[in-house]
Amino acid sequence: MTEATAEPVGEPVEPQGPGPSEEPADLDRTNPEGEIGARAEAFRNWGRWGEEDVLGTLNFIEPQKRVDAAALVREGTVISLSQSFDTNGPQKGWRRRTNPVHTMTDTGVDAERGNQGFPHGIGGADDVIAMPLQCSTQWDGLGHIFDHGMAWNGRRAGDVVTSEGDLVTGIEHAASVLVSRGVLLDVGRHLRPETGELPDGYAVTTADLEDTIQAQGASATVGRGDIVLVRTGQLARARRDGWGDYAGGPAPGLSLTTAGWLHRTEIAAIATDTWGFEVRPNEFDAPAFQPLHQVVIPNLGLTIGEMWDLEALGAACAASGRYDFLLSAAPLPITGAVGSPINPVAIL
Repeated sequence: MTEATAEPVGEPVEPQGPGPSEEPADLDRTNPEGEIGARAEAFRNWGRWGEEDVLGTLNFIEPQKRVDAAALVREGTVISLSQSFDTNGPQKGWRRRTNPVHTMTDTGVDAERGNQGFPHGIGGADDVIAMPLQCSTQWDGLGHIFDHGMAWNGRRAGDVVTSEGDLVTGIEHAASVLVSRGVLLDVGRHLRPETGELPDGYAVTTADLEDTIQAQGASATVGRGDIVLVRTGQLARARRDGWGDYAGGPAPGLSLTTAGWLHRTEIAAIATDTWGFEVRPNEFDAPAFQPLHQVVIPNLGLTIGEMWDLEALGAACAASGRYDFLLSAAPLPITGAVGSPINPVAIL
């Protein structure tokens, strides 16, 4: 396959065949395979941007979208949306995910003692960090999740990701793409105004998202090419009470029944303040694991962000009554990576 450019060009081609824009609010909790499969087929975007596509819904971010987003900057205030990258993070070793290990390779002590070997009194400090790429604030790339052995755009998973990395949809392709209009949907503050925090296990529905938009007003309207940020308040609770099972345990998050909304709105990407983006435990009595991931990453081609810090942004938006802003959230161009740590910034 030829390498696609990172910059989306032209209007997207409409998907082939009819697909419902709405979906039932109820799930058959005994049938995860069927519920996942129905949504994967109904909302699949394979071929929408051509056979060689490596960006999925990021194609919705067109140049004019960025021009319009830049006009949202009124105060010049910049808010970082990243958690810290240090040993005090939430990871507990699940599937070898650990917190970052930061090591100094040159220090001020070395400089004072003159053992660095530099001339005329100059000294310096250097450091190295070792960490999984998805241990703190990050993007899930399109090569991160597969559906029955298939990757984004109908490719065989083994042809996409090998021991050499993601050979097709590596995160580096998105390095110059993820700048757009950001929209905060503060569902936690809207549904639980007394605390601003949704309880663990709360499944955020399409109705919850739309009610939040209506309550927040015109600046919260969501549309093509937007990057949507959903605040549940779980990070605030974890910081107050301790990490506990934040990494992988029960959490509020999006319901599988929001897959149609994610498809219909034509958003470019979505991020939450939780470890897993979707509600945990997942919504089935039968064994299931991250069913919404299985629908939206390999089938919709949707880029997902997790563990974003939306606390300062939520407070600023609540104070101003304005919920849209310029958002810059470029991944590191790590060749062949299926995810990337980031320091996203909202510019108000």
